[in-house]
Amino acid sequence: MSVEPKITRFKQSVLSKYQIYNSIFMTLPFDSITKTGVLLPLFHETCKKGFANGDDPTTIVDTFFKKYQARRNRESQINLLFRFIQYIERQVVLFDAIEDAAFPIVNNMEGIGTLRNLKESSTSQNKLEELKDYLEQFKVRIVLTAHPTQFYPGSVLGIITDLTEAIKTNNLNDINNLFGQLGKTPFFKHTKPTPYDEAISLIWYLENVFYKSFGEIYNYIQQNIYNDNEAHNDIINIGFWPGGDRDGNPFVKPSTTIKVAESLKQSILKCYHKDLRTLSRKLTFRHVEDRISKLENIIYNYSIDLDYKDAISAEALKNELKEIRDIVIKDHQSLYLNEINNLLNRIHLFGYYFATLDIRQDSRIHHSVFTTVIDNLIKIGHPSFPKNYHDLSESEQINILSKIDTTNLIDIDVFEDEMVSNTLKTIKSLKQIQESNGEQGANRYIISNNQTALNMMQLFAMLKMVAFDDALPVDVVPLFETITDLENAPKVMEQLYSNPVYMAHLKSRGMKQTIMLGFSDGTKDGGYLMANWGIYTAKEKLTEMSRKYDITAIFFDGRGGPPARGGGKTHQFYASLGPTIEDKEVQLTIQGQTISSNFGTHDSSQYNLEQLISSGIFNRMAKDQHAMSEDDRVVMNDLAEMSYEAYKDFKNHPMFIPYLERMSTLKYYAKTNIGSRPSKRGSSDKLVFSDLRAIPFVGSWSQLKQNVPGFYGVGTALKAYEDKGEFHKVEHLYNNSKFFKTLLENSMMALTKSFFDLTMYMSKDEEFGVFWKIIYNEYLTTKSLLLKLTGYKELMENEPSGKASIEVRESIVLPLLTIQQYALKKIQELNKADVKDTAMIEIYEKIVTRSLFGNINASRNSA
Repeated sequence: MSVEPKITRFKQSVLSKYQIYNSIFMTLPFDSITKTGVLLPLFHETCKKGFANGDDPTTIVDTFFKKYQARRNRESQINLLFRFIQYIERQVVLFDAIEDAAFPIVNNMEGIGTLRNLKESSTSQNKLEELKDYLEQFKVRIVLTAHPTQFYPGSVLGIITDLTEAIKTNNLNDINNLFGQLGKTPFFKHTKPTPYDEAISLIWYLENVFYKSFGEIYNYIQQNIYNDNEAHNDIINIGFWPGGDRDGNPFVKPSTTIKVAESLKQSILKCYHKDLRTLSRKLTFRHVEDRISKLENIIYNYSIDLDYKDAISAEALKNELKEIRDIVIKDHQSLYLNEINNLLNRIHLFGYYFATLDIRQDSRIHHSVFTTVIDNLIKIGHPSFPKNYHDLSESEQINILSKIDTTNLIDIDVFEDEMVSNTLKTIKSLKQIQESNGEQGANRYIISNNQTALNMMQLFAMLKMVAFDDALPVDVVPLFETITDLENAPKVMEQLYSNPVYMAHLKSRGMKQTIMLGFSDGTKDGGYLMANWGIYTAKEKLTEMSRKYDITAIFFDGRGGPPARGGGKTHQFYASLGPTIEDKEVQLTIQGQTISSNFGTHDSSQYNLEQLISSGIFNRMAKDQHAMSEDDRVVMNDLAEMSYEAYKDFKNHPMFIPYLERMSTLKYYAKTNIGSRPSKRGSSDKLVFSDLRAIPFVGSWSQLKQNVPGFYGVGTALKAYEDKGEFHKVEHLYNNSKFFKTLLENSMMALTKSFFDLTMYMSKDEEFGVFWKIIYNEYLTTKSLLLKLTGYKELMENEPSGKASIEVRESIVLPLLTIQQYALKKIQELNKADVKDTAMIEIYEKIVTRSLFGNINASRNSA
């Protein structure tokens, strides 16, 4: 039976259902919803026609009220705008749920990039043994972060989950009830979540999604590729940042870290207990029944009391299950053998830790803490530190830190400064977590804004002095973010590799060095093309440098959801790296929206995890096909440099910061209460570029529907090649480099989500008109030349279903965007008045803040 094209499946299973269910939602028996549902289509049409006619948002809103609601007073008008916002937020939820329900229909769950396809293609090419070898070495780690990009509160995520299931079965009664629940459930949080709250929210995904999807993927590999019941390489695992990520978050305390680690352990024990309980109902055989029941009781008691006196280790649990399995095979015809193996596989994957809790802190904080510690040690006459330590060169300091005497460990209690005390206690908590959850419970410490080898050696020394003495079961991970730091990264790592003591540490860690690279801040610093190319070339040089010292570099990518923060089609990115970049592991951050949109259901989680696994393996098995020629490298480098210069000029424009501050939603992100950490670094009231966090920076451009970080500089670079009659060189690069092709396809997604008609009124603004035109012209140039390069008639022509999804989502939030711009304009006018109406300013600011939610949620990967 033939399969309909993907766009046809999307129209049938998503678009048609949305139209049907949205009409049901409009008939809900709530007066406010019913009236809003009738008026919103009229407002939507007014917006659509207004922008087509070149009207500004203020004119559009005024036209609507004049034409359809002339009798409303100002208060009533504002109330209706709030109701529109609330209604549209819920329309987005409905569309999300319908799209999630249709995921296995729209996407081919056994198609290209899935494990079944990988196995079949390897078998047909007589490469199955080669595939097995790769699977024994290759790993994928997704790291869940608490970065504030999830604009749905937990209660709404729960409704989406239940609504998705109801839509799958067309259960109208449940759908009606969930619509009613949705209509009455608030989207806005009045207080910020704590770091522990964030951790608990993400542990829900571990228990309800990843426990199942990881297990099933591993089961498939074991049973269909290896065709045995042996425990092989744990090819997939999870990292976890909530509760451990201190970078810029003063609310993460050492006690938080311990508490989160305990919750992770209790959560995995509960999952094991549930499986053991199911097994105990099935394994009712002689010599088996009592043993499985005993295990069930032990794990149950352990899950509710981590100090349970009869608790057993993860290894003992596995050994007992293996003995039970042997009896079942020998005496009971292998009944329920798969169920036993499935539990054993999950214990193999998750141990007693569930996810590895990473610790992260900024190098500048470490330097300050370390300086205080050294000053104290010099004061008390510690033999390792001379009095002139701070006057020594970096290499001399590193030499001292390498040979430090760790026998007299630091007394944490002598330090009164909270940051110093908390940093040292956090190091101590690493050891405590390892003793409770196993080494994989917490065995990495990431230094963000890492600039020097000394940054790493300071932490290396502190880890030893505070908790671990000479044996150090912790990886010290540098995070290189800015363009300059990426360029310096190979020198930093060689300095460490040349250090005998650090090299001895790496030998104890299997001669592997994890190196993190930041796409988000890299793009904010250097623009789209340069950030991606800078990271690509840094990886190449770090690979070469590491191999020179027989070290395997493990690259950990700090990615966000949208292309502007390293997101987009990540699996295509990993399939395109070629032979010059170490690829034994794929590690990337998954955050906020991307967790719920790409991994929020069992189907999407399994599909996207399989895509990541196969993309890395595909790159390894076909890496020579992805090698970039020298001529192509010259063009790629030239494009990146020209793009970088264009972006730097743009970033240095005198209107850049004022435009973001006064014309965008940047300052409103802090008011959304979606994350525990502050929305910017530093405490200055004045907006400084270096203090800007990547999330509100990228998100603000997205709210403006300008998406600057996803394309700015690309058009300028392409135009330069067109102007000098060498566009054919760019075409050659595009046709021969999957890496470059993936970059531009992601950039096209950013362009597709742009809508400059929304802010066209700014072109006439006395102060910002010229600056707006600079952005718009770069957009037009980039769009025009990308279409020329690809041969497409429209953006994303090669992805009609993806484009259709974006178009529906953008259509849903068109009224919301209009309301947001209307409110921003009103705030500007009120602030210019001789006598400020602070009450009205506050109301319009509330409108802007509330409108952030639906816009971000609709885009799914815009923050």
